[in-house]
Amino acid sequence: MSDYFGKILVIDDEKDICSTLSGILCDEGHKVLTANNAESGLKIAKKELPDVCFLDVWLPDIEGTEVLERLKIVNPDLSIIMMSGHANIETAVKCTRLGAMDFIEKPLSLDKVLLSVQNLLRIKNLQFENQNLKNRVEKKYTLLGKSESLQHIISAIDMVAKKNTTILITGENGTGKENVSRLIHEKSNRRNKPFIAINCAAIPEDLIESELFGHEKGAFTGAIGIKRGKFELAHNGTLFLDEIGDMSLKTQSKLLRALQEHNIERLGSDETISVDTRIIAATNKNLEEEIKKGNFREDLFYRINVIPIHLPPLRNRKEDIELISSHYLSLYSVENSIKNKILSPQAIQVLKAYPWPGNVRELKNIMERLSIMVKEDIIEPNHLPYPIHSARADKHEEEFHLFSSDDFREARAKFEKIFIQKKLESYDGNVSKTAESMGMERSHLYRKMKQLGLINEIEKLSEEDKLE
Repeated sequence: MSDYFGKILVIDDEKDICSTLSGILCDEGHKVLTANNAESGLKIAKKELPDVCFLDVWLPDIEGTEVLERLKIVNPDLSIIMMSGHANIETAVKCTRLGAMDFIEKPLSLDKVLLSVQNLLRIKNLQFENQNLKNRVEKKYTLLGKSESLQHIISAIDMVAKKNTTILITGENGTGKENVSRLIHEKSNRRNKPFIAINCAAIPEDLIESELFGHEKGAFTGAIGIKRGKFELAHNGTLFLDEIGDMSLKTQSKLLRALQEHNIERLGSDETISVDTRIIAATNKNLEEEIKKGNFREDLFYRINVIPIHLPPLRNRKEDIELISSHYLSLYSVENSIKNKILSPQAIQVLKAYPWPGNVRELKNIMERLSIMVKEDIIEPNHLPYPIHSARADKHEEEFHLFSSDDFREARAKFEKIFIQKKLESYDGNVSKTAESMGMERSHLYRKMKQLGLINEIEKLSEEDKLE
């Protein structure tokens, strides 16, 4: 019995052939349609969209090769097997060039028929699974939002994706740097080639060169065989160097040489290996500052910073939070086979008030947790985990804009206000303990609170703890 079942069309003017194939294929679990002429077969193909078609080369109304061409127009995904009792190499080659997947001579070998159908349906099933996987990957690695900053990034990705130039992606942790690198790869001419990612900060310094360039047997203690490095594995594809700012100066030097010469050498070998690998680098550090500190090579910086893409933190594009949240709630509900949930307007406002130090990565994790743990269909503020559910827009707005002031005195006042608020909360509004922890006199702290408009913070204190 076949492992794959499909809808099969047989077009042949010999009724015995149609009957025989129909009986055998039906016994295997397939649905079989038959036609005794080309026009009838074309109509069935257009209406029923079969998976596989057995097509006779010689038909009474239209030549089989012409029918083949018309079938591919009607249904480009149709797998066609040509049949002929007068086969020759020239005809077989022509049919193959026109898109036929197989060519079977008459009288038909039933084993050959079944094997051919099985193989074609297996291929179609793999293509279907591959497309589903690709769709899931594209849905997972996507940029969501309507903010102006995000639209600029999407536009930049579209402009540079099909080029082979080196790209440097910067941004805080969790902003989606690897996500952007994968999108660039998927939109590039290298999308059918490998995408290899390596986290430069996660690999010990003594192993990073081996990971990048590979090694020969005996190159160092523990090198028990030949190992291909990430540059070789990503040949004709894309190599994503995450956290490149944490790479040692020694490795930076070898990386620069590989980028300039498009050649590498495995550790322990003098043989030069040519590589065609596109580099996309990413970092959460300010590389220009690292250059000043002597931690990063200036020449390497200019080599990788051909196209810079900066990802803003999520707190700077709050208008995107609702769309991102809804997307991942839907995604995780599908992955976990549970009913999709929606966020209430109040919950959305709380999410927008939260500063999201972990950026999009943190938001994704929260949405996954909520999709699984919340039983109700609508997610309310009380469902949100601490400290998100305690977020207050007016309070966090002040924190968000702490560095928005150019005036030093104004910025210092903002900092003092936030600092004292936090300390008061830590000691439940107790001025004496707060002042002691800060190394201040109670009277001095009270005057400062009055100056900063924080006097309401001590309304709950006992009368003896207040100072007039």
